[in-house]
Amino acid sequence: MKNQLKKRHEIDKELQWRMSDVYSDETLWEEDIRKTYTMLEELKGYRGRLCSSIEHFKSGIDLMNQVQFLTEKVYFYANQKYYEDLGNTKYQKFSDRAAKLLTDVNSGSAFVTPELLEASEEVIDGYIEKDSELTQYTQYFRDLFRQKKHVLSREIEEILADTHQFSEGARDIFSVFNNVDLKFPKISDESGKEVALTHGNLILFLESSERSVREQAFRALYGSYAQYKNTLAAIYINNLKKDSFYAKTRKYASSREMYLDDSNIPGEVYDNLVDTIHKSLPLLHRYLRLRKKIMGLEELHLYDVYTPMVQSYNKEITYQKAKQMVTDGLSKMGEEYIGILKEGMENGWIDVCENEGKRSGAYSWSVYGTHPYVLLNYQPNLNNVFTIAHEMGHAIHSYYSNANQTYTNSGYKIFVAEVASTCNESLFINHLIENSSDKEEKAFMLNYFLEQFRTTVFRQTMFAEFENIVHKMADEGDALSCETLCEIYYGLNEKYFGEDVVIDKEIEMEWARIPHFYSSFYVYQYATGFSAAVALSKKIIDEGGKAVENYKKFLKAGCSDYPIEILKLAGVDMGSAEPVVMAMEMFGELLEEFETLF
Repeated sequence: MKNQLKKRHEIDKELQWRMSDVYSDETLWEEDIRKTYTMLEELKGYRGRLCSSIEHFKSGIDLMNQVQFLTEKVYFYANQKYYEDLGNTKYQKFSDRAAKLLTDVNSGSAFVTPELLEASEEVIDGYIEKDSELTQYTQYFRDLFRQKKHVLSREIEEILADTHQFSEGARDIFSVFNNVDLKFPKISDESGKEVALTHGNLILFLESSERSVREQAFRALYGSYAQYKNTLAAIYINNLKKDSFYAKTRKYASSREMYLDDSNIPGEVYDNLVDTIHKSLPLLHRYLRLRKKIMGLEELHLYDVYTPMVQSYNKEITYQKAKQMVTDGLSKMGEEYIGILKEGMENGWIDVCENEGKRSGAYSWSVYGTHPYVLLNYQPNLNNVFTIAHEMGHAIHSYYSNANQTYTNSGYKIFVAEVASTCNESLFINHLIENSSDKEEKAFMLNYFLEQFRTTVFRQTMFAEFENIVHKMADEGDALSCETLCEIYYGLNEKYFGEDVVIDKEIEMEWARIPHFYSSFYVYQYATGFSAAVALSKKIIDEGGKAVENYKKFLKAGCSDYPIEILKLAGVDMGSAEPVVMAMEMFGELLEEFETLF
């Protein structure tokens, strides 16, 4: 019988994060709310005169910065406390109040960006040149004015702002359909018992050692989407047209250019990723042939690619042992990095245990001026040890960034957000593989890492290629239909999986169930981030201390420059194909070692 979860107050304080480091007394949290509202009213007084003089400009921008910082701090604390126990009504109210504050601040400060954009860039540059304290905003204004050519008149911007109340309609409709209305049929589990297929248990059935179970799950899943294929196509095509409308209205050459422009990512980054993965597909095909051999199958179907090829690593790993494993696994990062890692694991950064009402999963979150925090729901297995390495990668990235940048430049962009966490994982698993003397254990480690490549680099690149094709068709006014989407998606599966895999017809509907396709041109960042991280870990393994010092320059940079330039500090140029090539080289080396075990 499963042990009943402990209540929050029953958890050892040493295994809880120390939120008192943010607010030692909750009267200070209340005080910051009042202070923020007072400062917001003061900020509103700058409307229409923000850029009228250097004095107004400096005091207004500094005030805006302080309002944003305090809002973030209030919001952070309220939600961290709420996530400790979602049944705690006190902190639910804290969270609600913080959300209202955030809404009020966004509304009350909405005039700032339009006024800045209406001002002359030369005037603002002049202000910055005259006052050295304003140089902290240099990158912020460089980025703001870089995108000015895509900002329209105030009247048109107001109209476009009003469209946002319905412009996300396609995403909202899909979300409701996918999460509420769509029901899957029952299938038979391993014991022959009828069970309902759900989004939550899908992966368990696809990983089943019983082939009939995973085949049933696969066909039931895609059969359900196929029943509504024309409706789903209409929803997604509407989303494509929406993107084309905004791109054209804002004078972008394409939808892709519009989305990549937010972080100033050149189109070559996207194209290099797809082209390099195309050249590396023989490696994926070789890996899939090995899967077919290990599983002893005459035919490898798409419903066979998720089930583990090797026995699970079932050793129980205590949290104390997990901390030591992660510390040892990251030893190549040097004394300073390991010192920060130990500080985080021993001094109130991490909320370790599952308790009644606690938010599920794991994440890292930080607020400027305080050390980062990590939420875990630790279970004593290897996957959870990987989670510690991953989340502490995020945390130490935030630690370095916050310690070395002003508040304005501390928050790193999504394009690089997964690099530090995945680099940690890569270093950790390479250490485990290198030091494993047990054949089964090594096979498990190798398979785990190879699957990370398959699902994060190859699969997400295939998604990215699909997005690129269909958005381009929408941008150019080509006819799109359910049949077109299915044909394109099926063809990509044929290309990526190769001749040794049976491409089941049902897979043509997979595009219809990917929520990320409604966050356009997002998924490619999983593949580029993973590739950059693997390339960096390879440099650290091969070059040692020099590579570590360069890597720390990247960790310290925050958003003080554009993501591509920041990664160059670590010796990785995502504008070239080299990082993806390096990642594929590591994939090939791991595959070769894996092959020797069978």
